[in-house]
Amino acid sequence: MNLDTSPMAEEFDRRPDMRNAVPIKVSRVFDSCSDRDCISNVPVILDSGELPCNVQLVKSKCVKVADVCMRIEPVPFNRGFYNIDLTFTFRVELLAYTCASGQPQLLTGTVYASKSSILYGSESNTQTFYSNGCQTGSTDECCEVVNLPTANVQVVPPLALETKIGTVCRQCEPCQKPDSMPPAMRTVIMTLGLFSVIELTRPVTVMVPTFDYTIPSKECNIDTETPCAVFDKMRFPTEEFSPMTLNDSCKPERQPECACGS
Repeated sequence: MNLDTSPMAEEFDRRPDMRNAVPIKVSRVFDSCSDRDCISNVPVILDSGELPCNVQLVKSKCVKVADVCMRIEPVPFNRGFYNIDLTFTFRVELLAYTCASGQPQLLTGTVYASKSSILYGSESNTQTFYSNGCQTGSTDECCEVVNLPTANVQVVPPLALETKIGTVCRQCEPCQKPDSMPPAMRTVIMTLGLFSVIELTRPVTVMVPTFDYTIPSKECNIDTETPCAVFDKMRFPTEEFSPMTLNDSCKPERQPECACGS
C-alpha cells in the first residue's frame, strides 16, 4: 500500500478545512495597470487614398479597435519586469460632406497608434508541454530557457474627440529625387480617447474550495404566450413621454422598477 507523503497531502492533514479544496490550473495576474490615452492629431490612412478636394467637412461615424500587436521584452538590470510595446490598429468610418447640408459620402480608413508600459511579470525557468501541442517557454541559442509572461490588453470602444481635415507628407519612393517630391496630401486628422487595462499573467496551480454540483432549478420552458399577451405585461414607459429638466437630471438616480410582476 502506497502512502501519499506529498507536501499537498501533509497540508491537507494539517488543515482539515482544506479537505474540500482541489488544485486547479489558472492564469495568475502578477501585475496590471489602467490608462486613459489621448491619441492626438493622428492621420487617417484612407482606403480610397487622398481625400477628395471637394470635401469640405468630415464627421466621425464609427471607430473600433481592429487589432493590437504586442511585444514583450525583459527590462535590463531589473529582473522580473517587462516592457510591453503595443500598437493599436483602429478602423474608422467617416461621413464626408461637400457642403454642410448635402448628402454625406461614406469613407473608411485606418489609424495606427503605439504606446509602452512596464509591468512586473515574475520569472520562470521552466518549459511546459501540453498534449494539444501547446508549449510554454523555449530555449534560445545559448540553451537558456526563455519563459515570458503573457500580456493581454482590454479596451472599450474608443472615443472620437476631434475629426478635421489636414495635410500630411506623401510617402516618397526610394528612387525619387528630393527636388521632385510631391506636395502634401489632404487627409483626415483625428484625436481619439482610449481607455485600456494591461495585464501580465503566468499559468500557476492554486487550491480553491469546492462545493457539490447542484442541478439548476430554472426550467427550460419556452414562453407560449402570444406576443400581445407578453406586450400587455410590459410597464408603460411613462418616463419616455416626460423629458427631464436640467434639475431632474442632477438628482440621484432612482432604483429601476422591475417590469415583471410590478
